[in-house]
Amino acid sequence: MSFSDPDSFVLVPDQSLRAYNTFGIDARARWFCRAQTPGQFAAVLRDPRVAGMPHLVLGGGSNIVLTRDFDGVALHVALTGKRLVHEDDEAWYVEAAAGENWHAFVAWTLASGFPGLENLALIPGTVGAAPIQNIGAYGLEMAERFDSLRAVELASGETVVLDAAQCRFGYRDSFFKREGRDRFAITAVTFRLPKRWTPRADYADIARAMDSSEAGRGSATPRAIFDAVVAVRRAKLPDPAVLGNAGSFFKNPVVDAAMFEALRAREPQLVSYPQADGRVKLAAGWLIDRCGWKGRAMGAAAVHERQALVLVNRGGATGAAILALARAIQDDVRTRYGVQLEPEPIVV
Repeated sequence: MSFSDPDSFVLVPDQSLRAYNTFGIDARARWFCRAQTPGQFAAVLRDPRVAGMPHLVLGGGSNIVLTRDFDGVALHVALTGKRLVHEDDEAWYVEAAAGENWHAFVAWTLASGFPGLENLALIPGTVGAAPIQNIGAYGLEMAERFDSLRAVELASGETVVLDAAQCRFGYRDSFFKREGRDRFAITAVTFRLPKRWTPRADYADIARAMDSSEAGRGSATPRAIFDAVVAVRRAKLPDPAVLGNAGSFFKNPVVDAAMFEALRAREPQLVSYPQADGRVKLAAGWLIDRCGWKGRAMGAAAVHERQALVLVNRGGATGAAILALARAIQDDVRTRYGVQLEPEPIVV
């Protein structure tokens, strides 16, 4: 391919992936490519040097645990761009390329006058990863603001457009983590941001942060909520650039009403969130903390001292060490509460 070809690419052999995962795990890829156009994904996989090899699509690397070197080709999503696609009487439709930094995109929507994503501020990762995980925080899930996405089917090179029903969003879950895993590379996502904006500021931490801010006190504006979310997350969560981590490592488990009542009889202070279907979501961080894991370490893998949901790499931890710590936590929570914690990150 000529360098004037928009689908031309550079394949790099034996590439460290340390800078491409927020745990900072120093695994290596046999081959590596930065994909800057949708067409490059399929073009790379047709290259004779990597044809037939396993592939790994990487965004910001904020939801992955690398347990080994990857004997295949790692495709780093580097597509950029964002725009207002169109608007109607009800909403703005805003599109962002999959390689855009998520937090920067949320900040841009607010600065452009398109509120609605402020509760999801400062979540690490890229726009393209947001639908895979159906990211959520402080009373809002991405699925509530999702319109559609474009993706490349890696086997055929064809571009597909999927709506919310086809993405099959669930709690920190989607089609892309199940049947669609390893089949697609998301290239762009469109969000529907309602013009009738209503605040989501019911979480106690957010309300306190707003009350303590002169700008936010008594004013639940999109900017005030954004600033409060950023302040709370910075106070509780370590910066991956300073201390390797993947954010919340475990999903909040959901139990039926009978199990919840039995647990609450034993633990009156149990932190919980009733669900519309009658089940109850439990705070995984609270369960882990009660089992005595906050701040504990197993070698270089540790539980953060301010947030028990966050596992960290104190320097030199392998993916296997992170998983060993996670399994020890799961065992203790299951033994004490009969609850099985499920990891959020994808393990490779």
